[in-house]
Amino acid sequence: MLGRTESESSAHAALAARLGEWSGVAGHSAGSVPSLADDVELLDLGTATDTLATVASIADLAAVVHLGHPEQPATRLEESLLAGDPSLILTAAVAVPQQWVWVGRPDATGGAVVIDEPGLRDCRDVLRTMGVSPRLVPTRTPVEERVAIAGPAGSLVVERDRVPAGLVELPGSEHLAGRRPVWYGLLESRPDWPRFDRPAQVWLAFGPYDDHRGSLQPTLAVIADAGIDLQHLRSHPSDLGPHVFFTSFSCPRVEVLDALVAELDARGIAHRTLAVLPGHDLVPGPQALSPRWAGA
Repeated sequence: MLGRTESESSAHAALAARLGEWSGVAGHSAGSVPSLADDVELLDLGTATDTLATVASIADLAAVVHLGHPEQPATRLEESLLAGDPSLILTAAVAVPQQWVWVGRPDATGGAVVIDEPGLRDCRDVLRTMGVSPRLVPTRTPVEERVAIAGPAGSLVVERDRVPAGLVELPGSEHLAGRRPVWYGLLESRPDWPRFDRPAQVWLAFGPYDDHRGSLQPTLAVIADAGIDLQHLRSHPSDLGPHVFFTSFSCPRVEVLDALVAELDARGIAHRTLAVLPGHDLVPGPQALSPRWAGA
């Protein structure tokens, strides 16, 4: 069985399950062509906290979750995973073409632009450049209710397969369709991380053995000695004292990860593997920055 959080786009999550060929999706068989026309609905597992707890407690239940990007995980997801059951781990990732469209009545002339949580997450920047002021509604809000909230002059941002009869795409909708794909992952409960003999993206959280100036350096040395280049590193205060550090890196094979965590264990450094996502040079990559360095 597969589920999702109550605040996630059901259309995008189901498409991710088809593209990833993840088990448990009704109407899908290995080798079939993914299609939005398939009648697939993932289980609504409630809040993010409820979703993690349910996946951890029910055998053969997994969840499709929004990742941010495999190389640069979404902050809230990292923290939720670390605070959840230790058996939880992400084991696959797939990039999903965005399905958002901007629709309204043919004579729509302004008014409210009704959008839900995942729509705002994925389209906020484009809507801002278009001068649109969205009106946020819960993801569970039925399309019929959204149409009523928008009124005769308003409009909606919804998934393409949920456009109600009588509404058409508005000028500017093409900018939403041109957005980069959205990354989703498969969340499972497992006793250990998957074995892999080809490169995989690993999310590793750790806390230094002591929280003092320079205490991060020995752990970074362990990672460097393993031949690993970090693509993502951030810290967050911990209620146990030492900061928690979240990392993401490409790992060539599972033996390298095994050796790394064995060395962390030997040094008394707390750690947890949050994701093992098969793949290398995951495209599209994260959004690139154009830094302007002081003194350059």
